[in-house]
This record gives sequence, structure tokens and C-alpha cells, in this order.
Amino acid sequence: MDVASNRSFRARIGRAVLRRLPLAGTLVGLGLAAWLVATNDLAAVASAFGKIGFLGLAGVVLMRVAAIIVCGLAWARLLDGLVPSPAGACLVLRFVREGINVLLPVASVGGDVLGARLLTFWAVPGALAAASVLADMLFQVGTLALFAGVGAALLGQIEGAAAAELAQWTARTLGVAGLLLVGFFALQRTGLVRVLEEKIAALGRRFVREAEAQPEPRPQVQGALDAIWGRGRRGHLAQSFGLHALAWMFGVAEVAIVLACIGDHPVVLTEVVVIEALGQAIKAVAFLVPSGLGVQEGGFVLVCGLFGIDGGTALALSLAKRVPDVVLGLPALLIWQNLEARRSGIGPAAGPR
Repeated sequence: MDVASNRSFRARIGRAVLRRLPLAGTLVGLGLAAWLVATNDLAAVASAFGKIGFLGLAGVVLMRVAAIIVCGLAWARLLDGLVPSPAGACLVLRFVREGINVLLPVASVGGDVLGARLLTFWAVPGALAAASVLADMLFQVGTLALFAGVGAALLGQIEGAAAAELAQWTARTLGVAGLLLVGFFALQRTGLVRVLEEKIAALGRRFVREAEAQPEPRPQVQGALDAIWGRGRRGHLAQSFGLHALAWMFGVAEVAIVLACIGDHPVVLTEVVVIEALGQAIKAVAFLVPSGLGVQEGGFVLVCGLFGIDGGTALALSLAKRVPDVVLGLPALLIWQNLEARRSGIGPAAGPR
């Protein structure tokens, strides 16, 4: 086998592995979920979930709506001033991104990739759409790391070997995450993207409608990143970061609503923050498992147990937090399909200002 054939073979193997990672993650998640069901009292789970009631679940859904809206506004702030105001598109597509990530068998970034592509339907150049999602993901993960750090710090004040061990695991994980975030930031700011220009340009062309294909040069992803991170845009960047940080607080409200409705455990703010922060951190670590299936449930059982909350209540909490995934995710998928159907009627993209 010659060198070219060998490279082609390895490339095919690599693509095959990448395509099957979400499936493998799904199987792992299903296995963990089955184990949790087998090792917990289903009657207790059903009883706890029943106590939440319609109003409790409605409150959880409303908190999720608020969180997604805030994240959509954070995304829009990154683009404000570079193209005609895309706030409405960012709000709609933020729901679509979430719906794809939580309901389809893709890794937790699949919706973000498609979100960048769909943003071009609102006359945002493909390179700028991709760059905005890269910056938006950096802020989302960065604020999650800070949120998890707060949770770990609060957990460190709790007595017990289990709490100390989990706090140490979180601290070590955040250390690794911090290095990855620094690398992700450096990739965007130091021009390293130019090294991958050919592949990124090909990806950018996939974001753009065939009707827009033309010979004149288009903005490259690195150039779009430079525009987003421009020195005169610090206010926009700070607002986006702050909005992402605020969005995590709505998750805390979700946990507080569920525990208050169940009523078997007093709602203590520090405990609620720890439960949500570490639950989200554990889910994020297993990002290859679609929607954190099984991982989210296991994380809540683990963290809630530190505060004397039984497994049935913890699983009911996780189920309640999945209700918005379905209630909001299904309409989001329908919106996505409608956008694809109307694709041919979308006008050409305009360049950044």
C-alpha cells in the first residue's frame, strides 16, 4: 500500500470512528441509566416526581426558557455591530441548538455546528457565523468552569470523606479544563487558526448556500475571530460573558423549585448551588454521551447523596430537568426542519460592517 493510499485508509478509519462516537456514548448512557433504574426504588422515584406537579414542572420549563433566551442574547452580543442586528435569529437558533443537542444522538456540540450553519440563513457570512459560535462556546464553557469552581469551593466546606473526595476530583478536573480553555482561547486569538486555513475554509463553504458560491474572496474564520475579539469590542465581550454566567443561575432555580415541590428536604441555597454546579460539571465531562443520558442522573444521585437526599428524589430531580428538553426540544427540531425547507428562499449573505 503506497503512502497516499495509507493516508486515505487512515482518514476513512478516523471518520468512521468519529461517526460512531455518539452511538457509543448513547450505549454507555443507556447502560448507566439501566443500572440506576435497577438499583433504585422506582416507586420512590414515581412518588417524588408526582409531588412536583404540573405547576412545579411549568416553573422548571419557564426557568429553562429564561436561560436559553439569556444565552441567545449572549450570542447576539458577539455579533452586534459586525452585521445587521441578529438578535432575533440568535434567540431562535439558540433553542434549535439546544434541541439538537438534547434530543438527537449527536455529541453535545452537534447543535452548535448546525447553529452556525443556520445563522447564515439570516445573511450572516459563514466564516463569521462559525467564529461567533466558537467564541460563544468558549464563554459558555468558561462560565461553567467558574460555576463549577464555586460549587467545589462550597462543597469543600462540608465535612465528610465523600464530599472532600468529590471536591478534589472537581478541582483536578477544573485544572485540566482550565488548560483546555486557555488553549481554545489561544487558538482563537494567536492566529493558530491560519495553520488550519484550508480545512476551515472548506468547513466555512459548507455553511454557505450553493447559490452564494462565487469566486470573489470571502472573510476567513481567523479574520472573523479577530473582528469579534477586536479591542474596541470589550464591552460586547463582557456583556456576553456576564449573560452566560447569569444563565447558569436559572439552573439553580430549577433545582430549588423541584426540591421545594417535593418537600422532603429543606431548600438550602448553598446545597442547591452545589447540586446544580457539580451536576452540570459531571454532565459536561461526559459530553460525548448525547444529552448526558444516564450521566446526569448518576451525577445527581452522587451529589444529592452528600446532603442526605435519597436516590428517588435525586432521580426525580433529573427527570424534572429533562422535561424542558422534550417540551422545548421538539418544537425546536420542527423549527429547524422548517428553516431547512425554506432555505431556497433565503437571501444572500452580506459582509460584516
